Order: sequence, then C-alpha cells, then structure tokens
Amino acid sequence: MHREPLRATAAAVLAAALLVLSALTAQPSDAAAPVVVRNPAAVRTPAADQKPAVALAPQQAKPGTEITVTGRGWKPTTLLTLLVCGQNAIGGTNSCSNESGRAVTTDAKGGFTQKLPAAAPPKPCPCVVHVATVMGDSVTVDAPFVVTGHPVAELPQTSGAGRLAVLTARLQGGGGLLTWFGSPPQRQLVFTVGNLGSGPVKNPVFQVGVSHGVFAPQWEEQQWSGSVAPGMKQQIKLPVELTSGAHGDYRVQLRYGGKVLVTEPWDVGRPWGVTLFWILLCVVVPAAVFRIGMAVVDKARPRLPGTIYASGRRRKAPWRPAALLHLPPPRRSAPSPSATSSPNGVRPPGSRAPDDTGTLPWFSQGTLPAPPPAAGPQPPPTSAPSTERPSSKGST
Repeated sequence: MHREPLRATAAAVLAAALLVLSALTAQPSDAAAPVVVRNPAAVRTPAADQKPAVALAPQQAKPGTEITVTGRGWKPTTLLTLLVCGQNAIGGTNSCSNESGRAVTTDAKGGFTQKLPAAAPPKPCPCVVHVATVMGDSVTVDAPFVVTGHPVAELPQTSGAGRLAVLTARLQGGGGLLTWFGSPPQRQLVFTVGNLGSGPVKNPVFQVGVSHGVFAPQWEEQQWSGSVAPGMKQQIKLPVELTSGAHGDYRVQLRYGGKVLVTEPWDVGRPWGVTLFWILLCVVVPAAVFRIGMAVVDKARPRLPGTIYASGRRRKAPWRPAALLHLPPPRRSAPSPSATSSPNGVRPPGSRAPDDTGTLPWFSQGTLPAPPPAAGPQPPPTSAPSTERPSSKGST
C-alpha cells in the first residue's frame, strides 16, 4: 500500500525535471534564431512612405536676396537641381533663371537644405521654385514663390502635345461628262485621324501631293478647320484636283508634321471626248471650207442659160445649131385637102396652116443635119425623081 504513493511522487518529480531541462535548452536557441521576413514589401523605410516635398523660407523675397529651400521624401543620394522659374514653369527651363540655379544631393534619409538666390526669371510671374531630379526617374516639385517687384501676367493657354495618326483613307468621287471631254479630274481624299497625344490638335495644316510616274509629288498645303481632342477620332475630307486632260497612273499622298501618312493610287482614264473632237474637227472643217469655196465659185462664175445652179434657178436654153442636136430627118407627108381648106377654098378661123416641109417649127428645111453614115458597104446613090412639071405647049 505504501509503494503506490511513492511511484506517483517519483513520476511527478521526473516530469518536472524534464520540463526544466527543456526550458533551459530552448532559451538560447530561441534567442539566437534569425528573424525571417515573409513579406519584404511590408518593411519600408520612413522616407519611402513620404512623397517628395519642398518648403521655402521665406516664400517672398526681392531679387538679389537668398532663400532657404528644404526638401524631404526624396530618394537617398539623389542629385537635384533648384531653379526660380516664371509662368509656373510651363515653358520648361526656358522660363527659368538658369544662371542662378543650384544643385544639391539628398542625404541618406532623402532630405536636403540648400540656399538659393531669389533671381528674377525671364518670364513674368506667377513664379515657382522648380526642383527636379537630374538622373534616373524624372521627379519634379514646384513650390510657389513670389519675386517682389517682378511683373505678373496671365498664364498662356496650353495646347498640349497632340499626335495625329491615320486610321483609314480612301479616294472618293468619280468623273463626269466634262471630264470625258478634258475637264480637270477631281476627287476627295477622305481619311480618319485619331489623336494619340495628350493635348488637342486645333486647325491642323496638311500637305497633299500628287505625283505621276517617276516625277516627285507637287505639295499643296490645305488647312482643316476644327479640333481633335485627345483620344478621339475625326473624319476629314480634302479636295484633290489634276490638270486638264490628265490621264494615267497617279499617286496621292498626305503629309503632316513632315511625315507621309497616306499614299493612295489613282488611275485616271483617257479623255476620249477630246480625241473624238479632233477627229470631227479634221472632217467637218475641210468639208465646210469646201462648201464655202464651192458657193463662192458658184457666185463668181458666169451664168450659162439652161444650167441649174445652187440657187435653184434655171435659165432658158439658147438657140444652138441643128448640127449639134443630131436629129434624124423628118418624114414628109402630103397634106389632106380637108385639113387645109374648106369646100369653098376658105380656111376656117383658128386653124393653122400646114407646114409644107414637114420639119420642126423652129428649124428651116435647109438647116436640118444629114444623118450619120451607117457602118458597112453603102448602096449607090439613087437619083430622086424630078418634081418639075413638064412645060406645056405654048409656054415659054
């Protein structure tokens, strides 16, 4: 019965001894253990959490005096420049008094203190003290400063730095009837531009050039009235015109800021109406001259009777010799007594006396031409029967 309490007491003493021994061995190891940082970004220096800042003392001074510039929150061991600038340093260092500037290097904590002359800048106020890094990342801080006695003027309007880029481009339009006859071909260069810069582009001036074959383009400036805001796009139309009678392969180019943005081909057809006009001119003009000459000759030459002239009048044919007519000899027929006279020997009124010769009324018998000789052998001539009556007895 006395053995059980002794065993429990021995176990408790042994456990206590083990706890003391483990505590003594663990204390030196825990003290010498290194500190492991699982998130390095969580450990920052006090200067890294601060933004660069600049303080002036005093904030107003006359030209020729000095002011104290104090900075904090900058990167350690960084070279900085300090300048007094006008117009809030909008124009860059051109508006600053560069000859009176100072340079300073920040300390290990990112701070600095530097004396700066309060020189009058070349531009009017509002003025600032411009602090900027020289190398590495560009960081600038402008602290307001008043230069006593220096003129003050309104700030100029800043347009920003716009940059245009062409998105789409094409030639629009076509030729008409007048172009077919040699009128100057006309088109419209339609293109869409986008502003990729940080400022608006107002009233841009483009240059449009047209070239043919191996010849250099002839540039012409054209201004577009309007504004293109940053990040926006705009469709622009510019007219393009060639010379009269132009035909063949042409190229239209668009240039802005000294850089060619668009090159579009243009195939101009031949003005066949001009060729047709010259062909008609070569045919119609000689024909007209010929007609005019013939009319002049018709008016100037002597009028011959029986000839039809351009005026449409016809003169009466004149008398011509019968030998030129080649008429056959007329046939002779004995007149009937009833046709020549009445029973009582008196010719009825209105009747015409018969022609004893049987010839045409406008020729006499002696003027009739002889018939032409027939071809072949001719029969011997025969004597015509005598028409003379024998004389009666007692006639002398």
